Amino acid sequence: MSSSKDLQQRMADHFERSAALKRQLTEACGESILEAAEAISSSFRQGGKLLLCGNGGSAADCQHMAAELTSRLDATCERPGLPALALTTDSSFLTAYANDYGYDGIFARQVQALGKPEDVLFAISTSGNSKNVVLAIEEAQEIGMPSIGLMGEGGQMLELCKPAIAVPHRSTQHIQECHLAIEHLICELVEVHLFDRP
Repeated sequence: MSSSKDLQQRMADHFERSAALKRQLTEACGESILEAAEAISSSFRQGGKLLLCGNGGSAADCQHMAAELTSRLDATCERPGLPALALTTDSSFLTAYANDYGYDGIFARQVQALGKPEDVLFAISTSGNSKNVVLAIEEAQEIGMPSIGLMGEGGQMLELCKPAIAVPHRSTQHIQECHLAIEHLICELVEVHLFDRP
């Protein structure tokens, strides 16, 4: 059994790895983050909406980010709601489609049904290779919808998305910790673009 000192050190090491990775994000991902915020803001200005997809923790991130945009990020910016929809939340559709056709097409089908050229797809995958997310991006391309990718070090999404925001790491937990910080920042930047947030 680990001692209290061992556990304290493990905790300190975890936080230091996480903090060190976040310190790299401005240089590694800054330009792509700014491009993503501008693309989303431009879509909203044109009457478009944001569709979000991902699996597992990334599905939770989709719901979290959609909530921040549709409600608000925090109390410092009073504003109207923004049209953001997580494609991870309709359990009746997800189970019906997966039962009838399989899981791979659950997001692509919703993009096909709901997406318009003025919309933006926000696709999240720590590996960058989640098949159902990749298929959703390919469907968005068919429609003429821009796709923003949020991922780890790479994968298929790196070439499919513009911009592609690639956190330079392979540990799922640390990638996801960075993803949340990036998602909050993008929401804040969108509010700056659209509402002159202080």
